[in-house]
Amino acid sequence: QVQLVESGGGLVQAGGSLRLSCAASGREFSRYAMAWFRQAPGKEREFQAAIRSGGSTYYAGSVKGRFTISRDNAKNTVYLQMNNLKPEDTAVYFCAAGLQVYDNWGQGTQVTVSS
Repeated sequence: QVQLVESGGGLVQAGGSLRLSCAASGREFSRYAMAWFRQAPGKEREFQAAIRSGGSTYYAGSVKGRFTISRDNAKNTVYLQMNNLKPEDTAVYFCAAGLQVYDNWGQGTQVTVSS
């Protein structure tokens, strides 16, 4: 089990950038696949990006080319760099971790993009 704490959300204008961070507890962070999901008001939580323990990355089509996921195993932290933000990116962003399935979740951080 790991505990996850997200930070870096906020209010930004369309076209701007934000970098989200997710700090994880535990000594085996490097073994975990890490991911970012988001949930907009009235919508289901949806996958945005993932990074496996070996460094392979995966993205949802709507954010590919705009968002970049990375990890720093020395700091037990995963990042989501978000560029060219759009109003439709407004959501609560959640960090998730797992060995087989994503069964560890953070509390989320709000991202609001104004037009």
